[in-house]
Amino acid sequence: MILRKRSRLALCLTAFLLAGGGVVAATTAEAQPKPARDYDAEIHAAQVAAKSAAGLEHLGTLNRTCFLPPVNGAPDTTDVAPAYIDDPSKAPAKATWYADSAQVFDDLYFVGGSIHSAWLLKTSAGLILIDSGYQYSASTLILDGMKKFGFSPTDIKYIIISHAHSDHIGGVQVVQEATNGAPVVMGTKDWQTVKQFPNRYKGQTPDFKTGIKVPDNKDYDLKLGGTTVHIVPTPGHTPGTLSMIFTVHDFGTAHTVSYSGGTAFGFQNDKPNPGLKNYDTYINSARKMQAESTNAKADVLLSNHSEFDNAVTKTRELASRGFGPNPFVNGADSVKAYYDVTSNCALAARIGLEKSAAGQ
Repeated sequence: MILRKRSRLALCLTAFLLAGGGVVAATTAEAQPKPARDYDAEIHAAQVAAKSAAGLEHLGTLNRTCFLPPVNGAPDTTDVAPAYIDDPSKAPAKATWYADSAQVFDDLYFVGGSIHSAWLLKTSAGLILIDSGYQYSASTLILDGMKKFGFSPTDIKYIIISHAHSDHIGGVQVVQEATNGAPVVMGTKDWQTVKQFPNRYKGQTPDFKTGIKVPDNKDYDLKLGGTTVHIVPTPGHTPGTLSMIFTVHDFGTAHTVSYSGGTAFGFQNDKPNPGLKNYDTYINSARKMQAESTNAKADVLLSNHSEFDNAVTKTRELASRGFGPNPFVNGADSVKAYYDVTSNCALAARIGLEKSAAGQ
């Protein structure tokens, strides 16, 4: 009987010690410091993913968004007209911005410059102009360039402005006046910016009365004739940046264009607040545009800078194309990869800000 009691006591003591030991072990495990975050490894991984996605097709985009110092788009409250608005002699020399216009598809024409692009989409009911370049170049590149194809400025029925930076909105007033008032389509928040800074947009201001304001949280379909331009708000580069999806034809074969309305990091990004939030907005927009482009089976990637889509180089390649492949047709995988490049490069930069915020 005494042995049984001792055995039971031993069992209870063993159970107690095991339980206590478990508590000690758990407490010790919880007290262990978390491994230090390896920010540099995370940045490197994001850059490697971007580089892998870029291949040879998107090197310009990779270099600008991953490896060149980002432009810091800190809020600018100055309201001063560009010098060349009041004194045309101060505009850059033509040789620095001129490029020949070109027919790219059966129904799409390049009327941009050597750096900044503009496009004419032909429909059964007239033309849609996408972006307008600078104020000093619009007459030469767009209004004179379209004459090469037998078009008149009054054939333009709508003008879509991807975002309100002067290299894209600058020529809008020149073109709108020549079209006898074609309505301008632009993101609501970029309309607000134009209204807030009248001197900054002197000579570059679209007509507010006829303007179409696209909200930043809802897609918009612009229809003309039998053509629809699906407009996707992609805030990030500016608060009101617009990207687009539309159909073009190549010797009658349909292709779908994914038009990136803002690629570089044009927002404030030099400090965690508001840089982290700004990068999140940009990344979300890139992923949204990627998803919509994939769903639409987009196989052509265009933007408003030749740096990103090699537009000027490709227009020159068209001259010797014959009936071979159209250099503007990237393929669906390449279009998807473009947004992998931009989102991963933005992620790498975002992690860099997190590292800064952690004091490393």
